[in-house]
Amino acid sequence: MKEILFKKDELTNLEFSLNREILRANMSNAYACTTLAGCNTRKYHGLLIVPQPQIDDNNHVLLSSLDETIIQNNNEFHLGIHRYKEGIYYPKGHKYLESYQLKNLPITSYRIGDILLTKEIQIQQRRDRVLIKYTLQEASSNITLELRPLLAFRQVHKLSYRNDEANTSYKNVENGVSYQLYENYTPLYIQLSKKMTYEHKPDWYYNFEYIKEKERGYDYTEDLLMPGVFSVELKPGECFYLSCGIEEGSNPLLLSRDFKREASIRFDINTMEDVLKRAARMFFCRKNLEVNIVAGFPWFGRWGRDTFISLPGLCLGVEDMQLLISATDTMLKDLKDGLFPNIGVGESAAYNSADTPLWFFWCLQQYANITGEREKVWKKYGKKMKSIINSLEEGCYNVRMDSNYLLWQGENGKALTWMDAIVNGVPVTQRKGYAVEINALWYNAIMFTKSLAEEYCDDAFVEKWTDFSSAFKTAFKEIFWSKDLGYLADYVDGTYKDFSVRPNMIFAVSLEYSPLSIKIRQLIVEKVKSELLTPRGLNTLSPKDKNYKGYYFGDQNNRDYAYHNGTVWPWLLGAFSEAYLRVYGKDGVDFIESIYKGFEDVLCDYCVGSIAEVYDGNPPFKAGGSISQAWSVAALIRMKYLIDSYKNK
Repeated sequence: MKEILFKKDELTNLEFSLNREILRANMSNAYACTTLAGCNTRKYHGLLIVPQPQIDDNNHVLLSSLDETIIQNNNEFHLGIHRYKEGIYYPKGHKYLESYQLKNLPITSYRIGDILLTKEIQIQQRRDRVLIKYTLQEASSNITLELRPLLAFRQVHKLSYRNDEANTSYKNVENGVSYQLYENYTPLYIQLSKKMTYEHKPDWYYNFEYIKEKERGYDYTEDLLMPGVFSVELKPGECFYLSCGIEEGSNPLLLSRDFKREASIRFDINTMEDVLKRAARMFFCRKNLEVNIVAGFPWFGRWGRDTFISLPGLCLGVEDMQLLISATDTMLKDLKDGLFPNIGVGESAAYNSADTPLWFFWCLQQYANITGEREKVWKKYGKKMKSIINSLEEGCYNVRMDSNYLLWQGENGKALTWMDAIVNGVPVTQRKGYAVEINALWYNAIMFTKSLAEEYCDDAFVEKWTDFSSAFKTAFKEIFWSKDLGYLADYVDGTYKDFSVRPNMIFAVSLEYSPLSIKIRQLIVEKVKSELLTPRGLNTLSPKDKNYKGYYFGDQNNRDYAYHNGTVWPWLLGAFSEAYLRVYGKDGVDFIESIYKGFEDVLCDYCVGSIAEVYDGNPPFKAGGSISQAWSVAALIRMKYLIDSYKNK
């Protein structure tokens, strides 16, 4: 893979640099995010965004940005850049950008005449703290570096405006200051490793404009508080360290030690696999002995379905399959009557997802196949697996097993499958009835559990489900298969069969236990390949369909109409790759590998070093949605795992 390096001509071109975002996240779900130019284009951008559990379950933007100014011989050079109302950019510090490189750490370089200043930023893994290293690499004389923090202190989904309630005062701490704009917040501590001066002169800056929010149809302007100015003298070759966190550092003079220790646990980025591994680490949120998966940055939290789909790939990426067990145990705390939450935890959990418990089985199946620890899976989860199957068999919420062994699901005003967008209270793709992927997952879940029960002598379970396989196969083919069309219905509701060409049928081929003959599986793979496969994933609806929408853009309603009606999802490539290789074996490896390698350049777009949530259905397949999505990254990692596995067979 070519190195991730952006040069001056790219960085100074705002059309280029404002459309590429950079992200760093730690174990507690705290993160830093902005654009290559350093100009925030989303309300979700900021230099320190951290959980505030004493307020709510969301992240909060404490420090929006930190503007640098270089002073040499009484000349001021402002390195920051912001977009204000009516499209005005000020200051225009992007013109001094020399390079941005992602190696062990991201390094940004600024060039002003004979001055070369570098900035390295990392967020600590076990503390909600951003560490920055500034180095004056070259200069003909000493300089003064001024730093102006811009404070928000608000939830990521909201915006800040000038108000009289904000506490604009500060407190002195060792070689720094702290701010606490509002009573319920943790203070923000800014400390330096080098002697500095601080001038407190609080002032509100008005009408910052976030163009990505404007494009998405949301409120897009806010005001930020600039509390004061830090000043540091630097001589050529000298460096210093700065800390921004929610706890006071005990000794700022040791910031260099903290920075180096943190850097030592990073690894160099040399290959595509290194980039995906780095991205995978950011989705794990570890707190109070619990492990959760962040579904996507910068606005998603934990989603049950996404967790189980993502875990095998993410754990392969970080080379720690035991994290799958820890995250699964965390999810099981919210299991209720056979269902896992779609979103939320505890009393705020929403159980509007019929397929999430079935992905739980698939997730454990992947763990067993990768590690070989089938006995561990059965001993640890066998009772839960049987309990979930019993709940779905008897009926829970709006999911039930019918007499033909197929699973029926549906609820008025809600969509219970992964295609769950709703506009004005009406599901866009409700798919009530027998959904094809849910029944494929159901068959796989029963057969996987039955195989473990046979292996570990649970005769009662085996006997109960002895006739299931043959009866289900007959019913599944009768309900979903069309010999004339040569593919499966997407869902069946009573006498109505929806034969819209969607990707959901691929799961009837990709899963380890399939109810279909090899001939039918091959026909389905070829149908999906010919009508739905793109270089970025699978279309959610065939471009031949009159309801197809090829672009994912505009306000939320427009985006939600397109979300599952043509928009491309990379996560589906995991299932497509597995299905293709199950059908064609080693002969299919080169084709799947070509798709995988096609993502190499994508890792330098949209979010540098990660994979987006969705892409347009039409060329050039522009990225959209969340900038870094867990199941997108996981799908690519699993693709590489499958490619290597089939090569070695």
